[in-house]
Amino acid sequence: MKKFAIIGNPIGHSLSPTLHNYWFNKYKIVAKYDLLEIQENQIKKTIDDIRNGKLKGVNVTTPYKQKVIPFIDKLSSSAIESYSVNTITLDHEKNIVGDNTDIYGLLSGYLKQIFEKPNNLKALIIGAGGVAPSVYVALKQSFITDISLINRTYEKSIFLKKKFSDLKILQWSEIQKIVKNFDIIINATSLGLKNSEDFNFLFEDFKSSLIYIDTIYNPIETKMIKHLKAKGVKTFNGLDMFIYQGQKSFYLWNKINPEINDDLVNLLVSRIND
Repeated sequence: MKKFAIIGNPIGHSLSPTLHNYWFNKYKIVAKYDLLEIQENQIKKTIDDIRNGKLKGVNVTTPYKQKVIPFIDKLSSSAIESYSVNTITLDHEKNIVGDNTDIYGLLSGYLKQIFEKPNNLKALIIGAGGVAPSVYVALKQSFITDISLINRTYEKSIFLKKKFSDLKILQWSEIQKIVKNFDIIINATSLGLKNSEDFNFLFEDFKSSLIYIDTIYNPIETKMIKHLKAKGVKTFNGLDMFIYQGQKSFYLWNKINPEINDDLVNLLVSRIND
């Protein structure tokens, strides 16, 4: 039986096993996908398990999307551009390959439909953690060029500024004042995640045309999404991004482009609501 996993810490909230095991069953692939909560000093061993065949591939989530890179032999163009890895495979030459399917998830889940004509839109990324570089690259690929970032820890923002020179860095203390300047806001933090910290405020002064995207999918509606929806704002949770990034990971491992259907979406939503 082929074994796959998602590595991170914490990892209990992840629905990746539900997603991939559904597809393994649908396409009659003898494989199993598990949660693998590891410490940072276990990254090398996990990569070695891929190299020696104990694992066929892994997804990577917080806080290891950058930390796995030193242990990887080759990076895809999307992983290089974002300096972020969320999918690891072994190629035919036994090279450990790091890829980034989060960018594809953002583009396919939201940005291709929302921004056919960006028209000088201004975007704000909240957070400077693992998924933030992917959000930046996805926005750039959607022809949005005016991109700002704000993070609770300013030093982490500066690290991304060194990577993306045209990224504008803002101070967290100003967040409630500057929200009104943006057309799209993407929450790339864990604020609002089930059993985790949440925003200690709600946005009150914003454009009526604001689009708010949360990369969190558990819960389906965060406190911020519920608040903004009640105010008439167009909101998106992280479920579509999650499904599409998983679809591409599944293809990279199995060379099958799995179907996204109502049964799958309903299954995922039911697991979130359990």
